[in-house]
Amino acid sequence: MAAPEPVPRRGREREREDESEDESDILEESPCGRWQKRREQVNQGNMPGVQSTFLAMDTEEGVEVVWNELHFADRKAFSAHEEKIQLMFEQLALVDHPNIVKLHKYWLDASEARARVIFITEYVSSGSLKQFLKKTKKNHKAMNARAWKRWCTQILSALSFLHACSPPIIHGNLTSDTIFIQHNGLIKIGSVWHRIFSNALPDDLRSPIRVEREEPRNLHFFPPEYGEVADGTAVDIFSFGMCALEMAVLEIQANGDTRVTEEAIARARHSLSDPNMREFILSCLARDPARRPSAHSLLFHRVLFEVHSLKLLAAHCFIQHQYLMPENVVEEKTKATDPHTVLAEIPRPPRPPLQWRYSEVSCLELDKFLEDVRNGIYPLMNFAAARPLGLPRVLAPPPEEAPKAKTPTPEPFDSETRKVIQMQCNLERSEDQARWHLTLLLVLEDRLHRQLTYDLLPTDSAQDLAAELVHYGFVHEDDRPKLAAFLDSTFLKYRGAQP
Repeated sequence: MAAPEPVPRRGREREREDESEDESDILEESPCGRWQKRREQVNQGNMPGVQSTFLAMDTEEGVEVVWNELHFADRKAFSAHEEKIQLMFEQLALVDHPNIVKLHKYWLDASEARARVIFITEYVSSGSLKQFLKKTKKNHKAMNARAWKRWCTQILSALSFLHACSPPIIHGNLTSDTIFIQHNGLIKIGSVWHRIFSNALPDDLRSPIRVEREEPRNLHFFPPEYGEVADGTAVDIFSFGMCALEMAVLEIQANGDTRVTEEAIARARHSLSDPNMREFILSCLARDPARRPSAHSLLFHRVLFEVHSLKLLAAHCFIQHQYLMPENVVEEKTKATDPHTVLAEIPRPPRPPLQWRYSEVSCLELDKFLEDVRNGIYPLMNFAAARPLGLPRVLAPPPEEAPKAKTPTPEPFDSETRKVIQMQCNLERSEDQARWHLTLLLVLEDRLHRQLTYDLLPTDSAQDLAAELVHYGFVHEDDRPKLAAFLDSTFLKYRGAQP
């Protein structure tokens, strides 16, 4: 019997091109046309209850996103609870943190035999933490201690943010499968919606949500009290401790596809050579939930302080007020600085003082550090007070509102959600010299440039102009004080220069 002839190389390349084209086919569009669902399915972590997860395109921003579908078999029960589902997703869309996978948009679809909720989430292309650890171990590399500290800090920053909400948001599904890594080292926690959705849905709609994890290999991420007592923030701390242990040793060996044994966990703990790291992880894995520290207190642990407090505070202050400085201020300042100038000095009498000069500081490292701070890799949560954050009460039932009479007041404008990172302002006299012409350039955090022009009246004030820009949706509410102060200083500068 003759052997089959090999497929020509060009034929194989053509087959791969056809497969690629099939995956990029648009299967469905969102009602607004912005989100386009593709044929290619993605495994964006383990999200219980989601029947299908596809790669999609955000045609407005030009980036890839994840198209998630949650199916309900009982269409009648789904229709009866549509308002409750909408309220939950509206609240979840407000959960915004640099280390949490963002929920961009959602909509309900009851046009087919089975109703479904479709929601668009951020796509993290570099994969899950578990995938990264497997690749690292395959290359016979040990975990870098600095990377471990950065990852722990970012995960705890997200947990501290969630637990500080009122009432606290419990993740309840934190494993190395639901933690993702971006190419720049930024950590993102996914599947935050799952526990909120499973707890808040009525009994007749909980069928698509799996409360218990089905994968035996991930059961060790859950504490001993899981399923026996009401969930609390200590559940997430135990899961974080297991993630921190797995990050430190790269992998906790399991017996085939079965559950990771207590012996394997004990071996992993004993293999830790750093006593501070071992104490840090063991405190999270305490069997008594009351003995586990909070995410906020863990951020103060000595093992995580990689960056000096003053340096981190200064960097965050610089980023927050960057709109007051030119875009290349670091580069220009570096060029104008004498490298032999003393940067800091410690007197040590009778010995000569210990000095550091600018030549010992790498400007490239400073630029990289500021970029990491801007991207959220060095969060400032560990310096913030432990206080409830201004987030919606996601788990609490909405208060009943009394019916309100309709008034002829116009509908409010859409509010701006992006922050301003840079402001420039220019004032010029009109041709008749009767009034001032204002040109305001705003650079938003997504690098969008917004230019606004306005003819100033003698009665206009900086505070009124800033409030009006917020009202019409041009500026974020949090930026109003900064914008008012910036305009006020500009008005004083230009008007004071006039004879």
